[in-house]
Amino acid sequence: MTELLVREPVVAPDVDEAPPRRESRLRFFLRRPGLVVSVLYVALVVLAAFAPQVLAPGDPAVGEPARALQPPGAGGLFGTDYLGRDVYTRVVHGAALSLQATLIAVTVALVVGGLIGVVAGFVRGWVDEMLMRVVDVLLAVPAVLLSLALITALGYGTVKVAIAVGVASVASFARVMRAETLRVRQSVYVEAARSVGTRWYATLLRHVLPNAAGPVLVLAILEFGLAILAVSSLSFLGYGAPPPAPEWGSLVAEGRNYMAVAWWLCAIPGAAIAAAVLAVNRISRALDGERRR
Repeated sequence: MTELLVREPVVAPDVDEAPPRRESRLRFFLRRPGLVVSVLYVALVVLAAFAPQVLAPGDPAVGEPARALQPPGAGGLFGTDYLGRDVYTRVVHGAALSLQATLIAVTVALVVGGLIGVVAGFVRGWVDEMLMRVVDVLLAVPAVLLSLALITALGYGTVKVAIAVGVASVASFARVMRAETLRVRQSVYVEAARSVGTRWYATLLRHVLPNAAGPVLVLAILEFGLAILAVSSLSFLGYGAPPPAPEWGSLVAEGRNYMAVAWWLCAIPGAAIAAAVLAVNRISRALDGERRR
């Protein structure tokens, strides 16, 4: 007898699936107002860093001595400093130097630390032992002290501060990347790729790196907020851009001598730094939660 194979008809995908997905994403953000505020604030900081004239068209280095130390409201949105310069303009333009230094620091830590971690986890053996001992030495030294030592060797300046902060953060990226590389290296698809004769560099680029990069990228976003704090701290100590460059840390340092008569000189730049760190941390937690689902 001839048996007839009856196949179920193929149902075309419903075209109405896209709107529910959009609605679910909208509900995701509506249930997290803190995340929405964080994203908006980070977007404003990025805009201030790359196009400060859009938010503050004035010159941050030019002031009117007759308007010195005027409080917020009478002297503008954020008041004026001891030279009559607009604090709002200086805070907006200061985001450019602070964010550029932070990007350099996170890039250095991500590239160098990620390279050390992937080599240690993929090669194993004595290479792993040697690289991890270097990472242990970096972890044994406090990040601030290591940054100060590197700045002493490299010299002062925004870029050099960024490099010092990035090198001090290499160890955390290396450990996370090594752990993820070891996890992916033992996966079934990696073993299958090896069994069919795939070259090691193809296995590394096609399978190991794409699947191990997720937690490292989430760590990079988290370290972005910590790098803002570290760069601002070193700038506060006088290792950043020389005056009259409006860097966030240097703005707080300039205003500390006027706390009794002009609290806004320290409070407003400090609030901008704190809000940036908290916003980036909130975004990184949300991304980490979505990755774990």
